[in-house]
Amino acid sequence: MSKIAITALRLEITRAQKIFNALTPAQWAAPSGCTDWRVQDVACHMASVFHSIAGPDTIEGGAGKDAEVDAEVPVQARKNWTPQQVMAEYDEWSEIGFAALSALQEPPMNDTVVPLSNLGAHPMHLLANAIVFDHYCHLRHDIGFAVPTAAALPQDPDALNATLEWMLAGTPQMCADALATCTQGVNLVFTGSGQSSFALSPETDGWVITSGVNASLPTATGSAHDFVSWATKRADWRKHVTLTADPTGAAANTLDALNII
Repeated sequence: MSKIAITALRLEITRAQKIFNALTPAQWAAPSGCTDWRVQDVACHMASVFHSIAGPDTIEGGAGKDAEVDAEVPVQARKNWTPQQVMAEYDEWSEIGFAALSALQEPPMNDTVVPLSNLGAHPMHLLANAIVFDHYCHLRHDIGFAVPTAAALPQDPDALNATLEWMLAGTPQMCADALATCTQGVNLVFTGSGQSSFALSPETDGWVITSGVNASLPTATGSAHDFVSWATKRADWRKHVTLTADPTGAAANTLDALNII
């Protein structure tokens, strides 16, 4: 169960507000780690995600087929907003969204599986994990691209564990097409904060992820913090991962196929 994600999300919201309130006009306007998005656009996206969860009928939306395409809609609608307007939306809707996500941790909604466009189908309690992932990645890797204080935010085990739970639950569904051309499983061994290990393996009905290491598989070792960056295609895994026992390069192809949203 992902109630740990609620604790992590509460802290991530506080961190986001602190970062936003300290940004200079130049930092708001600076290019972020998200292609074509300013720091302000990233903050706008973070606010609109909460708004979309808690008040979908009161915000611009996409067609519901591609999460990344849909995310662009409210950002583009707010291109001419001031930073103060963005912060006001974040402050208002992060609280309403947090309450909604907290409620989804309880029966009967917690285990209700819902389709989430190209993100796959997931139990509703994992939505909190998805927003922790969204915050962890956008704050440290995207806003952090331009703002050192954001890049230096703590790499909390709770936030990383909640983030990994979402990323690994989504991998077989989000990356199904790319993984369809791969044949080699691989161990993912995470070091540092969020230390853990998982085996990503092809099965008859698709790829599966299991906890622990499969001794017969090649092993990719690196930090959980860096996994958030390279598994979302913000960085090349080769700069952050040590891959062993992969003489044919087939496991490298599997790592190349990962593109988690």
